[in-house]
Amino acid sequence: MKDEKILEIKDLHTAFRFQDEYFDAVDGVSLSLHRNELLAIVGESGCGKSTIANSIVGLHDPNFTRVSGEIIYDRNNILKYSEEQLNKIRGKEIGFIFQDPLASLNPLQKIGKQIEEALLYHTDLDKKQRYERVLELLDQVGIINPKRIANQFPHQLSGGMRQRVLIAIALSCKPNIIIADEPTTALDVTIQAQILDLLTELQRQINAGIILITHDLGVVAQMADRVAVMYAGQIVEIAEAKELFNNPLHPYTKSLLQSIPQSDSAGAELHVIQGMVPSLKNLPREGCRFAPRIPWILETEHEKDPVLHKLANDHYVRCTCWKNFHFENEGSC
Repeated sequence: MKDEKILEIKDLHTAFRFQDEYFDAVDGVSLSLHRNELLAIVGESGCGKSTIANSIVGLHDPNFTRVSGEIIYDRNNILKYSEEQLNKIRGKEIGFIFQDPLASLNPLQKIGKQIEEALLYHTDLDKKQRYERVLELLDQVGIINPKRIANQFPHQLSGGMRQRVLIAIALSCKPNIIIADEPTTALDVTIQAQILDLLTELQRQINAGIILITHDLGVVAQMADRVAVMYAGQIVEIAEAKELFNNPLHPYTKSLLQSIPQSDSAGAELHVIQGMVPSLKNLPREGCRFAPRIPWILETEHEKDPVLHKLANDHYVRCTCWKNFHFENEGSC
């Protein structure tokens, strides 16, 4: 049931330390994830997408990171969990698929042993049962000849096969939540499609909720149930996928969609978003953070303290600048 809420993030702030100061990379984010739902978080590199993912499972170094707010899972705020408590749910109830399989897998350990690790830690299966489960998982993620692959090392596999192994590891204990952080970044288009189809099929089998971190709006349009658009550490728009693509409102969302090549616009110039994402230290903490990149929109169109406004169909958009936004070459609406 998509109505069953399995994760809720409330006013999340994740700040990184530079010398003696902390700067929020994630600034007041609130999100929820439901069972059987695929929630996509999109935005440019550096906007805070992966920081949210790492905050959920506690992968940040506490010596250089400060995290506040609430992340509610199983009626508990897991931000308050100790490392020992987090270890009990990481890999078992929350699976994580990293974006670089070659860097994520141990180059000195055979594939079968790496998949077996979570089963050894989180289940009571004996050695024979664990081995059978490893072969079952490899078969489940579409790997031919699981016995041979289980006995190989990561460098002996292709990029697509390594990514399938990471998915097998994430699914090994049938988690309630899967976090996929740019899971197809290093793969060619054909393999990307196979991996994403596999992910959604396996999601249906175990009734999990998926958080997909990506910058690929084509993937989002194909797979997502809901989409959260991030810019400079904040969510600027969130809606059901169909609603967001049919009726984008925030200037940043419109700009992202306008910059995608269209099959019916051969030879036309792609839209380029002016300026750059500001660095964490230079990020404006007041006013609309996207305002410097749309300077033709009057300052009076922006809120001084932009908040998310709820519109129809559970469509949320930050700031009031969307009401009179137009692209520079279009003139005023």
